[in-house]
Amino acid sequence: MHLVRRSVNRLVYSQALLLAICLIVGVSHPQCAAADEANGTSSLFNGRDLTGWQPEGHAVWEVKDGLLVGKQDEQNRPGDLLTKEEFKNFELTVVYRMVWPGNSGVWYRYQTADKAFQADILEYKNPLAYSGSLYCTGKMFLARNTDPKLEKHDGWNTLVIRSEGDHQQITLNGKLVADVHDDTSDHGRIGFQVHPGKEFAKMQIIVKSARIKRL
Repeated sequence: MHLVRRSVNRLVYSQALLLAICLIVGVSHPQCAAADEANGTSSLFNGRDLTGWQPEGHAVWEVKDGLLVGKQDEQNRPGDLLTKEEFKNFELTVVYRMVWPGNSGVWYRYQTADKAFQADILEYKNPLAYSGSLYCTGKMFLARNTDPKLEKHDGWNTLVIRSEGDHQQITLNGKLVADVHDDTSDHGRIGFQVHPGKEFAKMQIIVKSARIKRL
């Protein structure tokens, strides 16, 4: 019995370790795909192209060296990149970094521009709000991260969005920064935003991986 338990524990540990490596590396690999499947998780970004995604607006979206990159067009115009598929209850893990100054975010339960939630990636001054803040169209901020040190300006960040029923939670680099109940939208697409404005002309939102687990 003890041998069986040790074997099971090793298997669970190995699967967890593989998932962690896949999350950090953010590459498409058969072992990563198998680990995702075993964990009930799927990748929204294949690391090669924009299959499964729909650009809207004027922002420029491309895949470079296995990374998803979004930026303004030459006229500083904005845009979104949204999944073609809709989701309801889920846990979404996004590994990203930003070329600052910037204003971006992860849309979720996006039905229209007037009916959606967003996990922000920004530095907002009035009111004070940093990345991980929860924005809701028509309601402004539902929860604000006021600690600028949570985000790594020169490295990769892990943003976890858990949306189940009316319960909305956002974790940034292991710290819970939003935990609210709001039923503005109960389903919709997932996506990334590029905000307008010349002050964000050099902005790039760079995504290494986006993995989702349906709840």
